[in-house]
Amino acid sequence: MAAIKGRNTKPELMVRKAMHAAGLRYRLHGKDLPGKPDLIFPRYKAVVFVNGCFWHQHDCHLFRWPATRQDFWRAKLSRNVANDQRAEIALLETGWRVATIWECALKGRTRPDFTKAMQSLIAWIEADQQTITIRGG
Repeated sequence: MAAIKGRNTKPELMVRKAMHAAGLRYRLHGKDLPGKPDLIFPRYKAVVFVNGCFWHQHDCHLFRWPATRQDFWRAKLSRNVANDQRAEIALLETGWRVATIWECALKGRTRPDFTKAMQSLIAWIEADQQTITIRGG
């Protein structure tokens, strides 16, 4: 698992490129914030998590339980989900707004149009809605 990247993944780079092209400037991987969000928009008091469907146990076609070491994987992935929930609650309590973009929204057979997905994220960043989740169909 040491070779698995946690930063600068392809889905994250896609989102970063779209946000930069839209003129939105951000910070990366805020170590001072709960959950270390992938993108931080301090001007809008908004953070974005780009979650992999496997690692965060998303209920879509990209997630499948591993056939081996099932006890280990169930414990690990359940812990990831619990950490995600704690981080989101802590961010909301401190006044941050939280967006979650799932990997299935960016690739796979049920992904929506990328431009529309990014437009909805941009609209959310510039609005005052507390949370948004962008996922595949």
